[in-house]
Amino acid sequence: MHADIQGTPANPVAAPIADGHDSRSLRLFVFGLFFVFGGITSLNDVLIPKLKDLFTLNYAEVMLVQTAFFAAYFFMSLPSAALVRRVCYLRAAAYGLLTMTAGCLLFIPASSSARFALFLSALFVLASGITLVQVVANPLISLLGNPATTSSRLTFAQAFNSLGTTVFPYFGSLLILGSLATVDRETLSGAALQAYRIAEAHVVGRTYLGLAIALAVGAALVWSRRHRLRLDMRGHAGILHAFDLLLRPRFGIGALCIFLYVGAEVAIGSLLVNYLMQPSVLHLGERQAGQHLPFYWGGALIGRFVGSGVMRAVSPGKVLAFVAAAALVLLTVSSHSHGALAGWSLLAVGLCNSIMFPTIFALACEGLGRRAPEGSGVIATAIVGGAVIPPLTGWVADLTSLAAALAVPAACYAVILGYGVYARHPLAATAGRAG
Repeated sequence: MHADIQGTPANPVAAPIADGHDSRSLRLFVFGLFFVFGGITSLNDVLIPKLKDLFTLNYAEVMLVQTAFFAAYFFMSLPSAALVRRVCYLRAAAYGLLTMTAGCLLFIPASSSARFALFLSALFVLASGITLVQVVANPLISLLGNPATTSSRLTFAQAFNSLGTTVFPYFGSLLILGSLATVDRETLSGAALQAYRIAEAHVVGRTYLGLAIALAVGAALVWSRRHRLRLDMRGHAGILHAFDLLLRPRFGIGALCIFLYVGAEVAIGSLLVNYLMQPSVLHLGERQAGQHLPFYWGGALIGRFVGSGVMRAVSPGKVLAFVAAAALVLLTVSSHSHGALAGWSLLAVGLCNSIMFPTIFALACEGLGRRAPEGSGVIATAIVGGAVIPPLTGWVADLTSLAAALAVPAACYAVILGYGVYARHPLAATAGRAG
């Protein structure tokens, strides 16, 4: 999802000493990290309709959930990279898991007070921990094995991310959305309405308390293995000057496309439950609509395996242009149709999303040579698109309709389509000369 970062500034100058059983167990650990942070991120799509109902929010207001969450990528990516350089990978992973635990625990006071602002604060802390864990996970999996098979390991790890985004929303819908239909909130007011909000908010708090316990156990296990890797983390230049890479058209436009892609993917996922509930679409209840989210995120799981095979024979730029065009067609069909066609054409956009992040990343960073780690750090901050595009989409939905608001992600995919055409030819090799 919107949870995939392909690289970070934390790039060691020597490979870790982790062979045999240690290397295999560490790979399994990193696969687990991908599964967890992908799944927790996708729970926002379940949380949005819950909070919208509890606090009587419009679409622009409830999309602040994604703003609070994805703003952490903008503010915390570079500090996280600096922390990794200072304490190395496994310690940083433990710190990230503990920060995620703290974020989940903050849902308890948010639930007790039933205040929307406290939920947003909890989400920012949780996302800060996820940012740090992602900064650790991608380069670590690339180090744990033969450099010749790095791409296959990253693709396999990203499949675990997609598995998390497919599984978590289904069970999250059962736990979080199940009780919304039992009470008509419109008949409540005053103390009764506040009591209802607190009772329903506790459902959210209990869900995240369970996650906090699991994350705390994971942090303890990682800390116990913190000495398993011995890395030389010297030789890193400062990261702030990396932003001059944005002056290179191929990289600068690629970073913009990461911003737009994450924003579009998150905006669609955030509105899916409410979209599918509409009488003109599938007319589902909240729980049933939430249980359709795995079809959207599961499309990414399938598409990654298919796309990785296709790109062995077809230019990645051409593949990117094709899937962006397909997403545009699906959004147009969904916004101009009704019933099952409208619902399932929007769900099918998830299949188109599958290869976009890794493909845009690879095209943008092509030819950076020694500056590739700096480019990765800049691209990590571009994930803040998930904090900007969803509220904009919600604002358009409030002014018009959910169907009309699909024009916002459609515009994002149109830019990505243009970038795929622009970058369809390989860039002349500049590795070793870049910078």
